[in-house]
Amino acid sequence: MAHHHKYPALGAALIFLSFAQLSTGLKCICQLCINNTCETEGACWNSVTLYDGKEKVVKSCVSPSEMKGPLFCYSSRNVSKRQCCFTDFCNNVTLHLPQVGNSSNPPSWGALELAAVIIVPVCLLCLGIILGICTVHSQRCTYSKAKKHDVEEPLTDRNLLSSEKSLKDLIFDLTTSGSGSGLPLLVQRTIARTIILHEIIGKGRFGEVWRGKWRGEDVAVKIFSSRDERSWFREAEIYQTIMLRHENILGFIAADNKDNGTWTQLWLVSEYHEYGSLFDYLNRYTLSVEGMILLALSIASGLAHLHMEIIGTQGKPAIAHRDLKSKNILVKKNGTGAIADLGLAVKHDSITNTIDIPSNHRVGTKRYMAPEILDDTINMNNFESFKRADIYSLGLVYWELTRRCSVRGIYEDYQLPYYDLVPCDPSIDDMRKIACDQKLRPNIPNQWQNCEALRVMGKIMRECWYANAAARLTALRIKKTVCQLTVSKDVKD
Repeated sequence: MAHHHKYPALGAALIFLSFAQLSTGLKCICQLCINNTCETEGACWNSVTLYDGKEKVVKSCVSPSEMKGPLFCYSSRNVSKRQCCFTDFCNNVTLHLPQVGNSSNPPSWGALELAAVIIVPVCLLCLGIILGICTVHSQRCTYSKAKKHDVEEPLTDRNLLSSEKSLKDLIFDLTTSGSGSGLPLLVQRTIARTIILHEIIGKGRFGEVWRGKWRGEDVAVKIFSSRDERSWFREAEIYQTIMLRHENILGFIAADNKDNGTWTQLWLVSEYHEYGSLFDYLNRYTLSVEGMILLALSIASGLAHLHMEIIGTQGKPAIAHRDLKSKNILVKKNGTGAIADLGLAVKHDSITNTIDIPSNHRVGTKRYMAPEILDDTINMNNFESFKRADIYSLGLVYWELTRRCSVRGIYEDYQLPYYDLVPCDPSIDDMRKIACDQKLRPNIPNQWQNCEALRVMGKIMRECWYANAAARLTALRIKKTVCQLTVSKDVKD
């Protein structure tokens, strides 16, 4: 028992564990005391000893000094059983020695077993205390760092939000000075929660699109239904990819999940474009040749940037859209286009050669699906396959665009691709029969041959629609070809 002197911390822990009522003393049963009770600073003692063939029971108090002796708390096999305990009247039980030859009664604990029973819990207690101290210390350090961080970061955020800058300037500053991945999350949340919704401007499978106001500026708010949380999360994740921001990709502002107590609203806030989607625009307006070239070039530029991998610490992975169509391209005030709706996009990690495909029940729009998707022959393990499918869809968008180009007052009514070959809401089978089995493509009018720009656009479309996906043009090649387009003199006149 000299261990208590050698390890004072252990002894202190034992005393702390044992005597919760140290100030009043421990009350025990005592056969030889007045009122049959005694008080001690040590332990309650219970003993049974074989004496002249009979069991002799003793219950009393043990002082701390007596506990250090060799006899009080330790049993010897079949001759004595002694028990020290540390709660009030815990010795109010009668001990019995095991019957000789009766193996059903367990033998008395020896010194080694009793030491293990006492020391192991005490060691665990000490370990718990040490871990608790470490945890508290760690939390204090974290809190201290957070406080220090808060002194710096929110100041920056507060300065951003308190400035008189427009959203466009705010985004431009952060894009050019930072990683190009968008506003800090705190700023995003603050902006989202101070937007006032004005009117609904669109509906889709995901939910609704609203026009809102932030500090007097128009913004678009895409509100996802709670069951489509994956689409919301995926789109927000893609929009915040490093270096994704581009003039021909919809300007992302903020993402926020707003819990109003009844349900959760999932918001995606972006720049607002009053002309709406390219689909809406082409239904309302015709295009000049210059206007058509501008839109075609800007869409190709946006897609080329999306498809491009940028190497470096501030790099960008290659991304494929997977749902490119006229409803997912917005028309800006300056007559250019901005690619939107990145909820189905896939990212390519060139280092591991893996494709980050979203776990999403949605698929692309059937009317715009490439033949290899329709007949399920696409190689999902090759990222180029997804880019080539985007190019096929781009060819269909160009067909919609070019039909509405007015040359000498001649233009076509707006129609969706394959409008004359499939129903309004075609199935996969409807599209497969047309695009794969019969290998049909939208009709290119003969009069396009009379205008250089329309003729070149028609050629680009055919090279986007090849059944052999590997033979299709790349977005960069399309961008360069459209860029070289010049409006012929006779059209200008």
